[in-house]
Amino acid sequence: MQFHLEADELKLLANVLLEQDLKQYSGILDKVMAHDLRFDAGELEDTAAVLDSKKRSLKDEIAHQQDATRKTELERKLALLERTLERVNEACVMF
Repeated sequence: MQFHLEADELKLLANVLLEQDLKQYSGILDKVMAHDLRFDAGELEDTAAVLDSKKRSLKDEIAHQQDATRKTELERKLALLERTLERVNEACVMF
């Protein structure tokens, strides 16, 4: 199964994966860096789980953010992350 992500979504996904245990996600990260999004079902599920976890932590960070400028930045990042997660979830359903 191959799905499409925009450049900003790919960059976000790569950054989120880099924050994780690289041993566990190195295969997915390699594919993202090569713009080869032919993921199997397990890779899609792992990607969705990582993005969902990041979404929760980002929401928590936004809730505790005092600086309005930083909060706006985080909200933009959250919107991009949610869009990316939605695409991954759609691919999971179609798999």
